Amino acid sequence: MGNLIKVLTRDIDHNAAHFFLDFENAQPTESEKEIYNQVNVVLKDAEGILEDLQSYRGAGHEIREAIQHPNDEKLQEKAWGAVVPLVGKLKKFYEFSQRLEAGLRGLLGALTSTPYSPTQHLEREQALAKQFAEILHFTLRFDELKMTNPAIQNDFSYYRRTLSRMRINNVPAEGENEVNNELANRMSLFYAEATPMLKTLSDATTKFVSENKNLPIENTTDCLSTMASVCRVMLETPEYRSRFTNEETVSFCLRVMVGVIILYDHVHPVGAFAKTSKIDMKGCIKVLKDQPPNSVEGLLNALRYTTKHLNDETTSKQIKSMLQ
Repeated sequence: MGNLIKVLTRDIDHNAAHFFLDFENAQPTESEKEIYNQVNVVLKDAEGILEDLQSYRGAGHEIREAIQHPNDEKLQEKAWGAVVPLVGKLKKFYEFSQRLEAGLRGLLGALTSTPYSPTQHLEREQALAKQFAEILHFTLRFDELKMTNPAIQNDFSYYRRTLSRMRINNVPAEGENEVNNELANRMSLFYAEATPMLKTLSDATTKFVSENKNLPIENTTDCLSTMASVCRVMLETPEYRSRFTNEETVSFCLRVMVGVIILYDHVHPVGAFAKTSKIDMKGCIKVLKDQPPNSVEGLLNALRYTTKHLNDETTSKQIKSMLQ
């Protein structure tokens, strides 16, 4: 545990131990390597996916022209020619979400297994904790970009409508082999979500809990709540925050904190906002509010709109008003 710097052990957050998670330099130990290498294959493609999404411009102009001039074959062909490669990109994003889900499930298996407690796992397996954090960081970045790009759903809707019309008219559709009907239905559900990657991970975590009935649910929820607490403490304590060597680590920690809160809220029977929650929600929201407003609005919106229990009667008025 050479990379681990124990920073805080106090009787707070239901006796959760707090320590410094080395998100910048953690390296896998021999026992972590198998899972680490599997997840690494997925994560090495994450940055390229974000770059592709960031540069996604859509075929809005070509689609509008084609719709306004339905009898102009050249415009129809031009729109179809513009949309097909874009749908290839959307397919790639969707398939990456499936790979990411498999990676997350592998990490959850490793970080919640007996005989160690979730806190002991996070202390012992810093490199896997870092990968878990990287998945959440990617997920929130992907969803922030997707939410501000309406072209994605417009392009895919146009693709499906046109494909349907071509089938009716028995026109061979180049690109149909790329996305068959079953895949198109799954992709359509994926992109209909405001935050599709987060929904994929929430569902995967819920499924992991329900499929591993021999594993106490607390193993999973405690892993998530401990990560949320560690991120909060690292962010709100100047002594620990000053240890970050990369300025990006602050926004990384903020995204990870919000990501684990959302997963906890979906998996835990009463969620993250109840009095009995092991996450200090007031403290976490305060940390977010203490950042420059422009940098965290997307994260506050993620808590407002993608959690499951915020509007429950058990959520205190104070927490609700903090998020208004």
